[in-house]
Amino acid sequence: MKYILIPTLVIFLSACSSAYYGGLEKIGIPKREVMVYRVAKARDTQQETKEQFKSALEQFTALTRYQGGNLDTIYQRLNGEYEDSIKQADLVKKRIRDIEDVSDALFREWETEITQYNNVSFKSSSQQKLSATKVQYRQLITAMKNAEAKLPPILSVFKDHVMFLKHNLNANAIASLKNELGSIKSDVSNLITAMEKSINEANAFIKTMDKAG
Repeated sequence: MKYILIPTLVIFLSACSSAYYGGLEKIGIPKREVMVYRVAKARDTQQETKEQFKSALEQFTALTRYQGGNLDTIYQRLNGEYEDSIKQADLVKKRIRDIEDVSDALFREWETEITQYNNVSFKSSSQQKLSATKVQYRQLITAMKNAEAKLPPILSVFKDHVMFLKHNLNANAIASLKNELGSIKSDVSNLITAMEKSINEANAFIKTMDKAG
């Protein structure tokens, strides 16, 4: 695999342009490899995002056990967790867009090339492989988007409590968090489950694509 070369070329070519994919193919990196690389990056980003949201939840939970100390310091720590969570959520969204971009280019190319076969058996085999790949791709992208869709509501709750703590820095802010902590834990747990399903789908897709290579 030549995945290590792909990030370097992003500096020189637009990631969503035909010139980008054409440039990669000139040095022997086909769209299929770009797709596998991007799915792997998305998988890793989701793993990192899962850990980040778990870390943020731990900090929010710790606040409900507050027994004294500088609340401004605690606010700064929570705000940092919230901002890190936003960055990860944005990165998840970007990774999905990158996968969709290359999949569109790959499938269009594949469909065009199928029409160029003279050998009926080869044509049928390629069509079957394309259809199977599309099915697995739809499972993958659906799982990734389902997980991504759970991020904004949790971020919204995180934001409310971080701001409320900032504006109050007293027991009222802690009490309000205690009242919602169970719901927050449930939402983060559902996010982690969705992320793990998406990660498993990504691993299965990569394995299939590597076998086909």
